[in-house]
Amino acid sequence: MPNAAGLVAPILDEWAGVIDVLEIVPGKGGIFDVHLDGELVFTKSMIGRYPQPDDVVPLLRERLAAG
Repeated sequence: MPNAAGLVAPILDEWAGVIDVLEIVPGKGGIFDVHLDGELVFTKSMIGRYPQPDDVVPLLRERLAAG
């Protein structure tokens, strides 16, 4: 779960005022997915490794701007 926890700060830094719920769900088998409003935004299989904030935050920014 340290990989997921490392994404929390940059996400909250940018969207603390608009996020109602930020949930981290522990999983097994190396699965690492990021969902926004029930839609898959990122999955580890996209890049073959655990993401850095710069891998995920721009995708969230794009989705939030479009919404």
